Amino acid sequence: MPVPLHQAKAELFRMLGHPIRIRVLELLQAGPTPVRDLLIELEIEPSSLSQQLAQLRRSGLVTATREGSTVVYALAGADVADLLRAARRILTELLADQGMLLAELRAAD
Repeated sequence: MPVPLHQAKAELFRMLGHPIRIRVLELLQAGPTPVRDLLIELEIEPSSLSQQLAQLRRSGLVTATREGSTVVYALAGADVADLLRAARRILTELLADQGMLLAELRAAD
């Protein structure tokens, strides 16, 4: 039996629910990146990065190619980058609203 669309979306958002996975996707927006560069940027243990990359790969959000002894990761498509940009816009709006509320509260003091 096929998975209902709302369940598939929930699973996608669960996949995106880890800060390291989000950061990896953000870094990959700049283009294909070797694992060693991701490790330098993220400052986490190789085993932790490997686990997060495996989950992103299984979900189809990233691809991996081997160039000699180096594994290079890339976003699986432009839609992933679009989703990250949409999240940034939503957060910016939410924080702007909260900032205005905070200013009103301070002004009332």
